[in-house]
Amino acid sequence: MQRIAILGSTGSVGQSTLEVIAAHPGKFTVGTLTANANVASMLEQCIRHRPQTVVMVESAAAEKLQHQLSQLGHTDIAVKSGSEAVCEVVEEKAIDCVMAAIVGAAGLLPTLRAVQAAKRVLIANKEPLVMTGHMFMQEARKSKALILPIDSEHNAIFQCLPGDGTTRGVRKLQLTASGGPFRGRAWQDLRQVTPDQACAHPNWNMGKKISVDSATMMNKGLELIEAAALFNIPQQLIDIVIHPQSVVHSLVEYEDGSFLAQMGAPDMRIPIAHALAWPERIESGAVSMDICTIARLDFEPPDMSNLPCLQLARQAAESGAAAPVILNAANEAAVEAFLSLQLPFTQIPEVIEFALSNGPATAPQCIDDVLQIDHEARLLAERAINSARQ
Repeated sequence: MQRIAILGSTGSVGQSTLEVIAAHPGKFTVGTLTANANVASMLEQCIRHRPQTVVMVESAAAEKLQHQLSQLGHTDIAVKSGSEAVCEVVEEKAIDCVMAAIVGAAGLLPTLRAVQAAKRVLIANKEPLVMTGHMFMQEARKSKALILPIDSEHNAIFQCLPGDGTTRGVRKLQLTASGGPFRGRAWQDLRQVTPDQACAHPNWNMGKKISVDSATMMNKGLELIEAAALFNIPQQLIDIVIHPQSVVHSLVEYEDGSFLAQMGAPDMRIPIAHALAWPERIESGAVSMDICTIARLDFEPPDMSNLPCLQLARQAAESGAAAPVILNAANEAAVEAFLSLQLPFTQIPEVIEFALSNGPATAPQCIDDVLQIDHEARLLAERAINSARQ
């Protein structure tokens, strides 16, 4: 029986994780749930899944949740608040496995603390590996933590790699991308795009930030940087392929000319179930894919001249040093501004490029350096966003 902590339980990945856990009561139990401020969703999760501990980052949300749980007679659930409390709960001995599903840089420190505590870490948020790269993996090797990827692309690659945890015999990794809701449209024609349009992904049900990243193709750039660190492979050996059906989740090309691909319905419960049970297999709850109804699988190279965010991500991957940290921070700030109607869709890459051009060049040597670079990059992004408003 594995006791699971879910960081970001009210988000889409967190909710899917709870569905898989609930379907296997003899294998998993919910130990801890964390969220930022969504009291209504967390209350429902507490009633259904009965965690021992809940952490709300915002103190007012924690107080409200505590009051509502008390009124309902659920006084056995401990409610804590604050970012540090999120980090502390992942270190508890009673927790066997941590689902790291906090979107954005906010997920870095608790995910790192889970790794340092030698937990089984199911990593669904790209940002820790984008921001810290090989530093993060070094911590995992030092503590002997088990890192299992949840992103459908990285989980697919993990399933297609040799079983010894290496890239032995691998010629290239190929990350597939649906192309998002604006595939085939010219970038300059997207200025009037609304947040609702950008979040209307054709295949996947995701949170708003990740949906916007899919629309700009920045998500694929972040995944490229993450894959290089996660699988210890040069970014030059990672290709991106447009695959609109979202059935082949990624491919591994071997030196003998073989290609191994992982296929499945576009349902996050599949990689979640794979990682929760690994090395075993369990029912995920996803609808079985009828390969005959798919009829065809299309693949094409991305038009880099029409994808400025993906260009910037590739450049940041090539530059290394502080560039991936700056890229991630500026993108988060720009996407947030777009979602709040403070920035046109097509100016997201302009904000990122400004931060990359003016940000620090020195490579971070420790986590404090990463956090400082992240802070400086966000200030630069805000300058660019404010200029765009004028």
